[in-house]
Amino acid sequence: MSLDGGAGMAEENKAARKKIRATDLMNKIMSDYFYGLNEAATSGKQKVAWCTSVGPAELLRAMGFAVHFPENHAAILGATRMATDMIPVANAVGYSPEICSYLTSDIGAYLKGITPLSKAYPGIESIPKPDVLVFNTNQCRDVQDWFSWYARELDVPCIGITSPKSINEVTDAHITDVARQIEALIPTLEAIAGQKLDMERLRETVALSRECTELWKQVLETATATPAPLTFYDGTILMGPAVVLRGTRQAVDFYKALLAELEQRVTDGVGAVENETVRIYWDGMPVWGRLRPHSELFAGLNTTVLASTYCSSWIFPSFDGDDPIRSMAKAYLELFIVRSDSYKERYITSMLKKFRIDGIIYHDAKTCPCNSNSRYGMPQRLEEQTGIPGLVISGDLNDLRCVSDEQTKTNIEAFIEQLEEGK
Repeated sequence: MSLDGGAGMAEENKAARKKIRATDLMNKIMSDYFYGLNEAATSGKQKVAWCTSVGPAELLRAMGFAVHFPENHAAILGATRMATDMIPVANAVGYSPEICSYLTSDIGAYLKGITPLSKAYPGIESIPKPDVLVFNTNQCRDVQDWFSWYARELDVPCIGITSPKSINEVTDAHITDVARQIEALIPTLEAIAGQKLDMERLRETVALSRECTELWKQVLETATATPAPLTFYDGTILMGPAVVLRGTRQAVDFYKALLAELEQRVTDGVGAVENETVRIYWDGMPVWGRLRPHSELFAGLNTTVLASTYCSSWIFPSFDGDDPIRSMAKAYLELFIVRSDSYKERYITSMLKKFRIDGIIYHDAKTCPCNSNSRYGMPQRLEEQTGIPGLVISGDLNDLRCVSDEQTKTNIEAFIEQLEEGK
């Protein structure tokens, strides 16, 4: 898919991050994934489950479902800049412009009979029709409302997990609660799949997810090097297999290849950005429709955005093939977005040290309050605690009507200048 973010930013300086060769391998893997989903849906040979991005994908995969992730589809709508035209269609059937623009762009695209997959993957005419929808509200309530709309529209079952929020320390009580909810999904899924859950297959799937997540963590941590061999913008694309193919050998093999390439870059002293002088931590969602111009803007300022809360959302250290269900529950509860502000501040502080960060950019995404951490004083507290300056930029993950390119550019340029003067 095309990821250039449109005109209006960094036109005078087209500095670009260096291409990562493994991206071509990833594109092939993602193509196979989408064509496989399409085959499952059109042939009827495999049941299809829709799953939220940090939902029980391992369970679904172990039970033989082909798994579609609407959040991934919504991100593609954003990255291809189709989303802004789809959102009003969902608004017209009662979904507020203030709620998740992943939800509104995805439902809007469905109502218009449009998918960006058709252009990227010839022969795919629509998203795969589900046999069941499975959510986890660890991210936000919107995913349940999103899936419930499709359940009514398509007359298919919608089941899920309701997770606790604002957790400081994950306790046994939290884990037991979510583990029991996962177990409660199994009879319904068995009836739809037409087969019993094979616990050995689930153990294998969870073990593969653990291997995938360990490799992804190592990939992201190559950016502790100076210069950093990859950027946040690379990460938002390269995380694709960790999202949609978690629990598969393909994802593990891909991240082994990617890690080897990045480690070679570190050995050779090759940075993703030429003449890196400033290192930035990004908090929150990307602006999907502006990946390329934002990348070019920072590269033109000799600045690497090299670590983020977002890309780290697919690191799950608690996965354990020997205790699959309980470890899945723990892993999903440890997600950054689920945690309390005090935990988030401790976590970000540790990341600032690990990656030797000069400044933090907080993306205040208009329609994503759960993934915007700038609204309750966190930037001010973190700057006071660490001495590392922060900048809040207003925008959105998918709705480009909430994005001011000129204001973003001006504010970022001034912030980077301030950081350089401070050094």
